[in-house]
Amino acid sequence: IDWALVERNLARARSEGRLACGSLRHGHTFLTLTYLCGYQQVILDMADGEPRLLALIEMLEGFNRATVQRYLDLGVEWMGYPEDLGMQRGPMLSPEQFRTTIRPVYERLMAPALEAGCIVHMHSDGDIRSLADDLILSGVQVINLQDLVNGIDWIRDRLKGRICIDLDVDRQQVTRFGSPAQIDALIRREVKELGSPQGGLMLNCGIYPGIPLGNMRALMDALTRYAGYYS
Repeated sequence: IDWALVERNLARARSEGRLACGSLRHGHTFLTLTYLCGYQQVILDMADGEPRLLALIEMLEGFNRATVQRYLDLGVEWMGYPEDLGMQRGPMLSPEQFRTTIRPVYERLMAPALEAGCIVHMHSDGDIRSLADDLILSGVQVINLQDLVNGIDWIRDRLKGRICIDLDVDRQQVTRFGSPAQIDALIRREVKELGSPQGGLMLNCGIYPGIPLGNMRALMDALTRYAGYYS
């Protein structure tokens, strides 16, 4: 990390009236374990309580904790903890494995940011419904999750009003293969059902290869059209 560049960028953000944001690298804990050891081996070692895995987790936590502290020393107001935990259906590790092995690490990494008054943001692709409560208890205040994989109704019923929803708009079905009218209907539904006059909803849209130009335009038009829905 070029900390001198980070410091300059944070100063520029403040001067422009934007949030000073810091973030751990994507996949800071669980995914890094899979990069180093392989996914299957990590899951088996978690099940066995393998001491070498626990030692590796401790090493990663120490590295990440130092990174968090460096950002806090530079006065960040927003701290991100991005890590993919979900698959197309269900999480990549069981809720019990997350609760006993990974969540305590999350709690210790997020605690200094919370104590400093930072907004704590967490990103995860995939189906994280069975992990959501544990993420909130870890200290997450803003959660970036995928809309259709987790279900708009589920997000509304379980998360709305409890946590700020940073919604990752569908990239697999409607925006790729749907019509402009279907895209408009999706954005309108998400804003209507997950938003409120009090706020609590952000929309995050990624444009990926294969999305027709007309659908890109429809997506941008819909985001503009419904941005003031509750204004």
